[in-house]
Amino acid sequence: MAFGWIDDQAEARRRAGLVRTLRPRPADSPLLDLASNDYLGLAHHPEVVEGAAGAARTWGGGSTGSRLVTGTTELHTRLERELAAFCGFEAALVFSSGYAANLAAVTVLGPHGSLIVSDAGNHASLIDGCRLARGARQVVGHADPEAVRKALGTHEGEAIVVSDTVFSVDGDAAPLAELAAACREHGAGLVVDDAHGLGVLGDGGRGAPYAAGLAGVADVVVTATLSKSLGSQGGVVLGPARVIDHLVNAARTFIFDTGLAPAAAGAALAALRLLVREPERAARARDVAAELHARLTAAGLDAVRPDAAVVSVRAPSPAQAVRWAADCRTAGLAVGCFRPPSVPDGISRLRLTARADLSGAEIERAVRVIGETRP
Repeated sequence: MAFGWIDDQAEARRRAGLVRTLRPRPADSPLLDLASNDYLGLAHHPEVVEGAAGAARTWGGGSTGSRLVTGTTELHTRLERELAAFCGFEAALVFSSGYAANLAAVTVLGPHGSLIVSDAGNHASLIDGCRLARGARQVVGHADPEAVRKALGTHEGEAIVVSDTVFSVDGDAAPLAELAAACREHGAGLVVDDAHGLGVLGDGGRGAPYAAGLAGVADVVVTATLSKSLGSQGGVVLGPARVIDHLVNAARTFIFDTGLAPAAAGAALAALRLLVREPERAARARDVAAELHARLTAAGLDAVRPDAAVVSVRAPSPAQAVRWAADCRTAGLAVGCFRPPSVPDGISRLRLTARADLSGAEIERAVRVIGETRP
């Protein structure tokens, strides 16, 4: 029977407690949300919503084609220009998703004959970019600059090092300055995904590369998403103008994909301008993360110290993590649940989002619910 093997895999997932299901949420959910990636609380901000609506009224419901045909509007170029200026880079290129941006950056900058050195804790989109690229791949230990040096030392020729700036599982930050130093010793480029750093780290939320003094340098390329701190959708690659020009001409997820919808571009631009005007939102997100961590650990929970806005609480097993998240939901709290294969170390976790708009009372309530429902 066609696709008969799917049933076997479904049964294996069920036995392992790894079944995933879609759970549509209503527009007016009563749950306290610590599961989304809306770090700055901007997804429902009136200015951001109007940015989306106004763009749709002006440009229509869709971009109507690929970026190289009809899918680039004046709004897209305005967003790219302001993103580059905010993050401190020469140029930027917007994609339909952060996933597409990562596939583009890694595949285009890791051609045949090159070496791609990838952190073991990288996000799936970076891993898939490495798999699709034509260069040789070498996975190194998590956040280990010395391992990166050793890997680069085995190769003569073009090379890039690929890493998240803030890892999505535990919320720990990569040693960017040390990685950049290792790259420069070997003439390699550094490609980093700042999905969880943009809007949270750096001066006014300008990102982890900006905080590390790497913004605008010739050997660093940054990707990011518009769907987290900026409360919209889409992705971006930032870097030297010649790298961005090369992406326009060579990146398949840019050339052959429909451009980002105007509404998403409008929302992201409105959120970016709001962040420029209210830079304190970034510091507030970090403060909330620190408070969540302190309260959770004080309650005896195994929470990992956050470097940005992700707070991870470890669970005994995949099945218990699922039950824990479900019990939190029943008690009125939405939390993320990370299990294998999403976690490279096999440790299941609750994943909490520290949002800048959370009140002290909401933080206290969240900690209480998590503590009361622990396995």
